[in-house]
Amino acid sequence: MRSLIKMGMAGLALAASLACLPVALADEDWTEDDWAVQAGGDDPWEGWNRKVFAFNEVLDRWALRPVAVGYQKITHRQIRRGVRNVFNNLGEGKNLVNNLLQAKFHDAGVDTARFMFNTSFGVLGVFDVATKMGLQRNDEDFGQTLGKWGVPSGPYLMLPLLGPSTLRDAPALVPDYYSTVYPYVRHDRPRYGLTVLDTVSWRESLLATEALMGGGDKYRFIRSAWLQSREYWVRDGVVEDDF
Repeated sequence: MRSLIKMGMAGLALAASLACLPVALADEDWTEDDWAVQAGGDDPWEGWNRKVFAFNEVLDRWALRPVAVGYQKITHRQIRRGVRNVFNNLGEGKNLVNNLLQAKFHDAGVDTARFMFNTSFGVLGVFDVATKMGLQRNDEDFGQTLGKWGVPSGPYLMLPLLGPSTLRDAPALVPDYYSTVYPYVRHDRPRYGLTVLDTVSWRESLLATEALMGGGDKYRFIRSAWLQSREYWVRDGVVEDDF
């Protein structure tokens, strides 16, 4: 469960990255009516979700973001990129498992090849040689797998520490956790170290996108962007944007 917290701590910073998602674009001059139309989705627990969102925002502002800023200042860009590459490489197992469950065997082969090439020629994943070879990284999780199997997303849900989710995607964090390396690291100290470094590295990678956040109701923007991005990934980019 410790790594579940790590996975979700990055979700506290999701507001920054969502601005860059393929189907979630914001403009600073949007009106409240625009936000209401674009928000969409089923949010019967909005009152609770907003309270959790406010808690997560405070935690990110006073804890996670300052650490990420400090990490950025004291480390060279190439080192930070290498660290991020290592954790992306460790995440290929999750991509592989979920691609197999979705019967996406070509993508599963790409996941396997990426891990082999990056682990060997990329020096344990420090260098992403697979992408330069034309093997593009997939990004799969069990929530997407459930969506491919026809499980509806259910109501929008803002989780403490873990950030935006849905009634379908929240329980999917558990099998995703067991498809990562963390449960299989026997000793606490290296497991804690990997967890902290992964979280800080991920949060630092989002700092550059914060300025892209549009105006208006931030909660609604994140809800809209999250729901649209999930639909985009579940359908492998085949979506219809009615807005």
